[in-house]
Formats: sequence, structure tokens, C-alpha cells
Amino acid sequence: MGWGIPQVFYSERNGRAETLCCNWNWRESLAQGSVLKSHSGYNRHSSIPSSSQGTDLLPRSHCRKFYYITLLRDPVSRYLSEWRHVQRGATWKTSLHMCDGRTPTPEELPPCYEGTDWSGCTLQEFMDCPYNLANNRQVRMLADLSLVGCYNLSFIPESKRAQLLLESAKKNLRGMAFFGLTEFQRKTQYLFERTFNLKFIRPFMQYNSTRAGGVEVDEDTIRHIEELNDLDMQLYDYAKDLFQQRYQYKRQLERREQRLRNREERLLHRSKEALPREDTEEPGRVPTEDYMSHIIEKW
Repeated sequence: MGWGIPQVFYSERNGRAETLCCNWNWRESLAQGSVLKSHSGYNRHSSIPSSSQGTDLLPRSHCRKFYYITLLRDPVSRYLSEWRHVQRGATWKTSLHMCDGRTPTPEELPPCYEGTDWSGCTLQEFMDCPYNLANNRQVRMLADLSLVGCYNLSFIPESKRAQLLLESAKKNLRGMAFFGLTEFQRKTQYLFERTFNLKFIRPFMQYNSTRAGGVEVDEDTIRHIEELNDLDMQLYDYAKDLFQQRYQYKRQLERREQRLRNREERLLHRSKEALPREDTEEPGRVPTEDYMSHIIEKW
């Protein structure tokens, strides 16, 4: 969910964190899609060396801070999309769910199914599993789980846990250099380009027809999904408001910059018009051969 952008870059390879050199061409890497690493929760940051630690690969003096970005999605659409993904056989068995330096125990995070995967599960079965990590996934991946005892649900009361997770997710979202919304592709592209001073080759496309969009569910089911993802619903409402604020702010800056450029151009144009003009031939004009002959004859 969070991605590190240079000057230090975090990647996941072989289940461990790697810190790469700051001096590579990150603009080229970004354009090639090799910089952004998806589906990493906030707590994976704890496994990355801090700016004061340094690593074997990167001297301490060269470490820099991280910039995180993420994309949020309408919680109901996202939930249905994940269900369809799982229904086709997707699993997250390789996910470590690291928190406070350890992975959750089987008692803390029981599986929702038996066997190799959950392919073919119905939507009702998907919703009925109380341990389904699809519930409030966006809040869980953005929040600092160590505040609530990680995956230990008995650490604090459920109401307090929910409040802490939501506030932590909001705080971390505010602290991100950039975040976008799947439902607002063009504005997301604009904010990204203005934030990182980059230009995409092609404009983002708004595809309203998705696998989740093709799922027909009744109103009762939608309400049940909203209840299961109540924290995500609150986070998404908050994110939409914050997103619009950032968008309007960037547009105001752009208009202000354009007004300054226009003013500078007008001043430059006026200064050129105010320069004295010679009545003689144009400066730098070379006399023709006939003209030179006429002068010589006079002498």
C-alpha cells in the first residue's frame, strides 16, 4: 500500500528489505515501473533501515527519508474486486504480515479456508469469515498496527482498537507525499505530476467497467459489505475531502504561477518596446556592393 520513492528505495526481494543506491536514475526507473512496489502495508516500514542506521549496501551518510504514495478505492468496489480475485484462486500465502518484528500466530490470524486456496467461494462465504483480511483492508494497511497490539484482538477493546486504527490511517494518509483515488483518475494523474514534477506519456483512463462493476448485488448485500468495511468507508470519505483540498491547492498554485509568467512576459514585451530605435538602416546590415562603390567614387 505504501511505496518508497527515492532518494532511498525499498523493495521486497526474497522476503527481505533492500536499500538501493540513491544515485540511480529514478525518473527512468519510475517511467519503467520498477520503482513502485505495491501491496506493502505501513508496518513493512519497520523492517527498513532508518536514515540514522545505514546498511551494508548504503553508507549511513547517504540514507534519506522515504516518500510514500498510495491509491485508495471505493470500499464496496474494492471488496467485491478482492472477492472475485480470491474466487479465481488468488492467495496471499507469501504475505508475512510483519508487525513489531514478528508474524501473527495461527491463533491470531486463522485461515478462512482449508486447502491450497479459496477458489470458487461464494460472496456469502467470503463475507461470513470473521478473520477475512479483506474487511477494512485499506485502514489496516495504512495504520500502524503496533498501536493496537498488531493482530492480537484481545490487546484492547474492539471499539478502542477501531478508533485507533482509523485515526492512525488518517494520520499516515495526511503524511504521504501523494495519494490518489481510483475513481478520479485524471485528477490523480494531475496531482502526481504536480507533486513530483513528472509527466506521463499518456493520460490516465477512467474505466468504470471493472470486474467488480460487473457483479450484481442487492441493496442488503451492499449494506452488509459497508458494515463489514465501516472503517474503510469512513477513511474513504475523509480521503475524498483531503484529495479535493490537495487538488484545489495545486490548481491555485498553477494559476498563480501562470499569472506570474504572464506578468513577466508583459513586462519583457514593454521593456523591448521602450528601447530607442535607430532611423538608419537596420543594425548589423551589411552594405551592398553598389552602395560601397558609390562611397568610393565620392572619395
